[in-house]
Amino acid sequence: MENPLAIKTIKVPTVVRMTASDRIFALMVDSFLVVLFFIIAIPLWSTITLSFRPNHFIGTNFEGMFLVPWKWSTAAYKALLGNQGFLMAFWNSIRIMVMGVASALFLTIPLSYSLSIKSLPGRTLLVVIVLIPHMFDVGMIPSFLMVKDLGLIDHLAAVFLPTAVTTYNCLIMKGFFEGIPDELKESARIDGASELYLLMKIIIPLSKPIIMSVGLFYAVSFWNDFFHPMLYLNSHDLIPLPILLRNILMASGMNEFVEVSAFGEAPVQAIKAASVFLAAIPMIIAYPFIQKYFAKGTLLGSVKG
Repeated sequence: MENPLAIKTIKVPTVVRMTASDRIFALMVDSFLVVLFFIIAIPLWSTITLSFRPNHFIGTNFEGMFLVPWKWSTAAYKALLGNQGFLMAFWNSIRIMVMGVASALFLTIPLSYSLSIKSLPGRTLLVVIVLIPHMFDVGMIPSFLMVKDLGLIDHLAAVFLPTAVTTYNCLIMKGFFEGIPDELKESARIDGASELYLLMKIIIPLSKPIIMSVGLFYAVSFWNDFFHPMLYLNSHDLIPLPILLRNILMASGMNEFVEVSAFGEAPVQAIKAASVFLAAIPMIIAYPFIQKYFAKGTLLGSVKG
């Protein structure tokens, strides 16, 4: 006789069957991603093959995209990497990015942590002060006059200091700090830890995802910055890579800003494509190392704020 008190196990199917509408939706998503892939891949591949195109190549751009690798030429890369002006511009961009990210994180982390402390006197007023520059742009002329009065004209610091703190990155980091359990902070304060010690020894080690994510935002911004170097840098020895790329891409026949002889006998179009590809290499190298922190940091940081 069956025991009425016995617990019956119910088998739950482990496979969820897709309905017809689910299949159609998945097919539409896959088709969209395939189209998006080709939209990105075709111009990228065209730029890469154009940068390796030999000077004696005769054919259309479409035919050049299918040029076999053993017929490629590295003359454009040799011309750029052997040119002192290109190397100097590349080094200036590296300096701007490194110093910019360091100073931006040095300012953004303490500010964001201060805004995350709910018991901070005047916290609401401080948040309003941070939001005002985001809502109302003072314009180019006041910014230029401020940089000039600070004596930063023709200094690399003029490129990254005016934009060292952005409201968006500050609020994202503030939201992440607010997500750290208050019990952890309070226990450290009870043990006598100062706010500086709490920030350096507890908050920052736990906030590596958001620091890496925000650091990537700043790095991309400083690396691609074109307007501020054009506005504040007058010396040819200080121009970064975006300015040099603009000169290369905009110069007709490469004789307005850059002498053809300075880049050897490489084709003009190949040099343009190679310069664009070389400018993207640092971000391509850096992103895989930061990607594992990227989604986690931005997601957790956007929950509160």
